[in-house]
Amino acid sequence: MITFLHGKLVEALPTQLTVDVNGVGYEALIPLSSYDKLPQPGQEVKLLTHLVVREDAHILYGFMSAAERDLFRLLINTVSGIGPKIALNILSGISVTAFRGAVANGDVKSLSQVSGVGKKTAERIVVELRDKVGVAGAWEASSAQRALSPSDQKLNDAVLALMALGFKQVEAHDSVRKVQNTLGPVATVEDLVRACLKKGA
Repeated sequence: MITFLHGKLVEALPTQLTVDVNGVGYEALIPLSSYDKLPQPGQEVKLLTHLVVREDAHILYGFMSAAERDLFRLLINTVSGIGPKIALNILSGISVTAFRGAVANGDVKSLSQVSGVGKKTAERIVVELRDKVGVAGAWEASSAQRALSPSDQKLNDAVLALMALGFKQVEAHDSVRKVQNTLGPVATVEDLVRACLKKGA
């Protein structure tokens, strides 16, 4: 499995790019969300990748963030009827945070506005991913809509990290608040999460 490419960006189009890694040119298909984050051609780039092996082709998909690649994998591995092409369309048509919020809130209308995703597919996405995205998705989406101060953002990130590790939302919130009171405002997200896990152990 090729997990990332690190080299010189040779060419970039909204749907694909070529990266020169030590003299070997790799072509990868990308979503628009990653295209927007690319450097200028000729500059160095690190691209996270996912390799799909088919009988007739080996296709490399590229992403500029782990969140994009994680969502791509979740879609193609979990939702029946969604292949790499539709998964890329989804990433091109809606941000990862907005997608999680739409799934958590059962917002079929927003999802079905993405190219290639009809109402039935949108409903299937909600049903099959709601448990996996869950409360954390809704909370993250609503937090993204409010402008958070750096300290609130830190608490928010720590709570989301704990929820991803299996904590319930209220439990994660209480834990982070208590730990922050002990550690003070200089504590990083990592410090907060680690202290909460120690406390919960």
